[in-house]
Amino acid sequence: MHLDAAAFEKILTDALGAGEYADAFYERRVNRSFRLQDGKIHEAGLVVSRGVGIRALSGECTGYAYSDDLSEEALLHAARVAALIARDRAAKVSIVRIVGEPAQAHSVYDAADELSANGQSATYVDLLARADVAARAYDPRVRAVNATLSEESQEVVVATSEGRYVRDRRPLVSLAVQSVAHGAARGTGMFGDGGRTDIGYFTRRSPEEIARESARIACVNTEAIEAPAGEMEVVVGAGSGGVLLHEAVGHGLEGDFNRQGRSLYSGRVGERVASDLVTIFDDGNLAGERGSLAIDDEGTPGQHKVLVENGILRGYMQDRLNAGLMGAESTGSGRRQSFRTPPLPRMCNTYMPDGASTYDEIIASVKKGVFAKSFAGGQVEISKGDFVFMLAEGYLIEDGKLSAPIRGATLIGNGPDVMTRVVMVGNDTRFAGRSYTCGKSGQYVPVGVGMPTVKIASVTVGGSSLG
Repeated sequence: MHLDAAAFEKILTDALGAGEYADAFYERRVNRSFRLQDGKIHEAGLVVSRGVGIRALSGECTGYAYSDDLSEEALLHAARVAALIARDRAAKVSIVRIVGEPAQAHSVYDAADELSANGQSATYVDLLARADVAARAYDPRVRAVNATLSEESQEVVVATSEGRYVRDRRPLVSLAVQSVAHGAARGTGMFGDGGRTDIGYFTRRSPEEIARESARIACVNTEAIEAPAGEMEVVVGAGSGGVLLHEAVGHGLEGDFNRQGRSLYSGRVGERVASDLVTIFDDGNLAGERGSLAIDDEGTPGQHKVLVENGILRGYMQDRLNAGLMGAESTGSGRRQSFRTPPLPRMCNTYMPDGASTYDEIIASVKKGVFAKSFAGGQVEISKGDFVFMLAEGYLIEDGKLSAPIRGATLIGNGPDVMTRVVMVGNDTRFAGRSYTCGKSGQYVPVGVGMPTVKIASVTVGGSSLG
């Protein structure tokens, strides 16, 4: 079946059935990846997939079916299955009209307009080899280096029963390096970069630079002392500290959790939910950032969303379904892992903008505390906002100065509560290395996180040494 306007008309007419709305999401994705371990390429892969996901909506009922067989018979069968699942016998049957060619979305990507990842294997192998050499050369304590490099190109076409018909071409590249060092203790460092760009990005952001940062973190952690435990002042580092914001606050601002009353932010638009120093944005149209989308996976243009403004909750991140049920508009936040999965309200690039303080002023203001420069992961309970985060790189702060690096540290708290304890916000906002992927309901999508240096008056620090 040739997927032109006429084909989408047939699919959507059958999917709409007796429902209220239908859409079709065509995707062609090409991913090339390589993994280096112990100085050798251990894995190399090229994956090509394509298919169509078809959705029918009727009130709160959603019917979804997909097919990687693009024959007319298979696609129309999938459309009818979706309609059957979401059927509303009281509605009228409609005929969908789709005309012309899909409009090309305005690009927010820093890459050539390619439909497939088409670099030569030697290019990828060379980049990984350079990273391996640079990490080992950084310090003789570095004993092992693992690195992964992937480049992806995704073409999507979205057609809806309301007549929206749009195309997007999305690049994505990532290089991540893990270094292991041995000194007084074993230390691990992980660092990556990339974004909505192509393999040429690494002529500007060299693999050596990424590898040396990975090795630096590993070496710092070989000298780390046991982390203190107890309530204390915490300074969260600019850039990768945004992971804390993403997990502890961002998920609680997604539309589905709030429509279902499962978030502590449910029904609180217009209320104070954070310190007046806290403003939180989510952006789908930041050029080159990993979470950027010219259009979301429902065809809605990427947008700048003000979630929290000077401590006041202004709104949620919405896809079409949840926005409609809440009497709101989509914010361009409908995202899916692939054509095999329906869209959900998701973050794109979530961050805090600049405040008024400098990094030096923030550190100097702390008598005794912890500097959480970056995080290694953690867990969050969305309904309560409770979190536990492990530090990848952290330091003691004593008498307004950084002192010993620490290991085994965790931050334990409640996202909404912590946001009320923000007492200083730096003027050094930046995004983390473009290598983050967010999971929700079994779906994984690339995201961006960013933050300035932020001081929190009191957070529970978990460690093995009494603070």
